[in-house]
Amino acid sequence: MTMVTSASSIIAMNLRPLSPSSPIPFHSSFSTTTTTTRPVQLRLNLKFLAKKEHSHSHEPLESSRPNSETILHSCSPFPLLYAAALIPGGESVRSVFEPFVEIVKSLNLPDWLVHWGHPANMAVVLFAMGGYGTYLGFRIRYSDDVEEKAKAKDLHPKLLAGMFFFFALGATGGVTSLLTSDKPIFESPHAVTGVIGLALLTIQTILPSLFEGNPGLRNVHGILGSSIMTLFLVHAALGLQLGFSS
Repeated sequence: MTMVTSASSIIAMNLRPLSPSSPIPFHSSFSTTTTTTRPVQLRLNLKFLAKKEHSHSHEPLESSRPNSETILHSCSPFPLLYAAALIPGGESVRSVFEPFVEIVKSLNLPDWLVHWGHPANMAVVLFAMGGYGTYLGFRIRYSDDVEEKAKAKDLHPKLLAGMFFFFALGATGGVTSLLTSDKPIFESPHAVTGVIGLALLTIQTILPSLFEGNPGLRNVHGILGSSIMTLFLVHAALGLQLGFSS
């Protein structure tokens, strides 16, 4: 009877209402363990994830695209300038062209025709044949139309070969024009740029025959062709300056 009374008193004590200021007792070791181990385990997981991300951030990223290598070829202009310096002197060239000069003088052509005939002809060759030929070269490289590409491949070499021929022929006309007007030759930047341009055109003409053995030369061909056109534009500007100054 005494044991039942003490047990009931203990239960009554445990079931008495708690005051707002009294702390909540924790009698279960399981709950204590749960509340203390979960934050610790969460911190450990966070540290593990941080270390994993840090290790992945130092790993090199592998690209799914295949590695491509671009090779750029360069050409120094100094050998060409040296070659231009080795051109025969004006006196020897004058002696070679003397018969043609006498024929032109005997025709009694108008002075404006002798003076501006060479620049006009070369301007037509440069812009009509060289300009359109350069445009076709870019269409060969960048066009997606198979038919357009085939036509450009057929016409591009013909136009630029014609430009090379008429430029070489025009050079003799320019020398004849200067000698007819009793002007010095090979002493102006216009003459030097013309010789360098013809030398580069010779190299440009040879390059397509080497494409099969070295496809990378196609890039050199395109860059060199654009450079030659830029050089001849400068050459034309120097020719106009020479024409207006005389």
